[in-house]
Formats: sequence, structure tokens, C-alpha cells
Amino acid sequence: MISSSFRFDSHQFQSRMRSAFEPRKPRHRALRFVLGMIGLGLLALLVMFSVALGAAMLVGGLLFKAWRGRGKLDKRPDGRRVVDAEYRIVGKPVLTR
Repeated sequence: MISSSFRFDSHQFQSRMRSAFEPRKPRHRALRFVLGMIGLGLLALLVMFSVALGAAMLVGGLLFKAWRGRGKLDKRPDGRRVVDAEYRIVGKPVLTR
């Protein structure tokens, strides 16, 4: 086997790698415009998909929270609602200069 088969510094390898990862723009104006519009359309489609997915996740979370009934207040045996908490009165802060 030739020793240059596995060399990565050869001109042929470099040109193949460069052409694989750096595609050239087409020279024709109309083709360049069409490809630009396809790219913008794809970008808009992905943005709209992500917005719709985010909105669906928010709505689903709110529906799930409402279905589970989070935040219900405890009720006493006589049917009145009770909020159990401890309170303390905090004085006004005095600003000193």
C-alpha cells in the first residue's frame, strides 16, 4: 500500500475537504435569489414551528395545572375556606445617610 494513501496534508485531500464544507454560491443571479428565498422560507418555517410548539407547551401546562387543581384552599368542616399562615408586622425601614 502506498504511504501517501493515509496522508491528510496532500493537496487532493485538502481540496476535497474544502469543497465538502465550503459550498460555493451559484453564479447565476436568479438561482442565487431562489436559493436565498428557500433559505428564508425554511428559517421562517422553523421559527413558526418553535413558536407553535412553545405555545402548545404553555397551554398544556396550564391545562394540566387546572386539571390537577393546584392551589386549592383547605376547607373547614363547616365549609368555610381557611388560609393558615403566620404573620409578623415589619416596621418601616429607616434610611440613614
